[in-house]
Amino acid sequence: MTAVLVTGGAGFIGSHVADAYLAAGYDVTVLDNLSSGRRENVPARARFVHADIGSPEARELLATGGFSVLNHHAAQMDVRVSVADPVFDARTNLVGLLNLLEGARAGSVTRIVFASSGGVVYDDRGTLPHVETSQKLPLSPYGVSKMGSEYYLAAYARLYGLAVVSLRYANVYGPRQNPHGEAGVVAIFGKRLTTGAPLVIYGDGKQTRDYVYVGDVAQASLAATIGDPPVVDCLDAAAFNIGTGRETSVNELARLLIAGTGREVPVRHEAARAGELARSALNCAKAGEVWGWRPAMPLADGLKRTYDWILEVAA
Repeated sequence: MTAVLVTGGAGFIGSHVADAYLAAGYDVTVLDNLSSGRRENVPARARFVHADIGSPEARELLATGGFSVLNHHAAQMDVRVSVADPVFDARTNLVGLLNLLEGARAGSVTRIVFASSGGVVYDDRGTLPHVETSQKLPLSPYGVSKMGSEYYLAAYARLYGLAVVSLRYANVYGPRQNPHGEAGVVAIFGKRLTTGAPLVIYGDGKQTRDYVYVGDVAQASLAATIGDPPVVDCLDAAAFNIGTGRETSVNELARLLIAGTGREVPVRHEAARAGELARSALNCAKAGEVWGWRPAMPLADGLKRTYDWILEVAA
């Protein structure tokens, strides 16, 4: 049985990834410091290790744990935090990654699947939807740390023969998403719908995002683990966009949630947030061509599943 270590496996996306690995027959260990993840998100059949990715314990676990695969989802993921404290962001996302890579290099790890972000690495002035080779120009220290992580992975692939894959996610949504975070507009709107509070839209609401369901994202991790490893002859060779390729405005998202849940709440507009991207969408044809991966969940259905989960948790 193939052993995989999922960092951040108590978090929103990471816990779904752990579920997908278990369903596919993998031996799963989850490593998480629980700074934002929740212990109850960890699958019952997974081994849990409470540790930080930058710790000696994490490095030693990879060096001696007999893992073939490292799936790395643990991160400092708040853009605002990265702007306020870029040193903390780099220490977590870059130095933490290097600590894991050194453990992986000393152990039996042969493949690394890394959670990158298609929403923050590309130049937002480019043509949409972005392809993997689109111009890169991160606007935030968080985006820089994701881009830098991909460069480190490419270097380790070429120096030490590790198979590496970077999954550049669009806006992931679904059950277990934190409604109090920065990036979880679906969860935030869903939580407000349960209480009858108004949906707050910053700016005119015409800004768009590419919303991809977390179950589809988890399947992408499996595809990246099973598929033939890419030859890293350039940075983008190891990168795969994971999204839907479709733009949905915040106004449309609010309309779909209200219609799908049957809850009538007011929609309120407030001043636009400085630095917010106007549009975002990812071309995901490469993942389909190479792995046969395609998003399967229609947005309206995924929104309903997310809302039902919020209701269940609130009950």
